[in-house]
Amino acid sequence: MSQRIDIYTDGACSGNPGPGGWGAILRYGAHEKELSGGEVETTNNRMELTAAIEALKALKKRSQVDLYTDSSYVQQGISQWIHGWKAKNWPAKIKNQDLWKALDAEVDKHDVTFHWIKGHAGHPDNERADRLAVAAVPK
Repeated sequence: MSQRIDIYTDGACSGNPGPGGWGAILRYGAHEKELSGGEVETTNNRMELTAAIEALKALKKRSQVDLYTDSSYVQQGISQWIHGWKAKNWPAKIKNQDLWKALDAEVDKHDVTFHWIKGHAGHPDNERADRLAVAAVPK
């Protein structure tokens, strides 16, 4: 039986495009791990995708994952749009195609369910992921 992991992710950008950061919280039972990083020139959507990718890459073995994001772009993209993109052999017009392909590869390694949660609405783990993302934005 694979382990069950809860992941909360968020991205932030100072200007769009501009410097950006991402944050993630991984929780397995009583164990937690925080991850974050940033880029000098990026977009909010790229940081949202990067948060999910890096969180999944941090998992050491196949897991059942509930990934919570306040990005409808990430949640809808991975749950709905990606099937058409793959069926059409990844049309060139898809923005952030490099990150969508990376996220798809990470999702294939696990049993992942993506959940959308309303951002900046007081959800403690979403707010915490947001703080990690904002703190990671290069100054």
